[in-house]
Amino acid sequence: MNLTQKQRQYLRKLAHDLKPVVQIGKNGLSEQTVVSADQVLHTQELIKVKFHDFQDQKQEISEQLATRTKAVLVSIIGNTAILYRQSSDSERRTIEVPRL
Repeated sequence: MNLTQKQRQYLRKLAHDLKPVVQIGKNGLSEQTVVSADQVLHTQELIKVKFHDFQDQKQEISEQLATRTKAVLVSIIGNTAILYRQSSDSERRTIEVPRL
């Protein structure tokens, strides 16, 4: 899924008050981190990922995490990445991304 600039802006606005639910530390992007992010994306469509280590590789790691969880990397702000994945269950969808 490709997002337009307006859609990314909308999702960034929604993510503003969210707390990071996935943290990447000294172990980097482990399989456990990917599974954890995937589980959270199953219940919440929009998450924040906080980088404690690997700040110089946050772009690469964020893209890998997005690819492995079938999510979209919305943006990276500071040491925090925002990921979005639309719920496959229409009843669980809480975010309506504006169509342009």
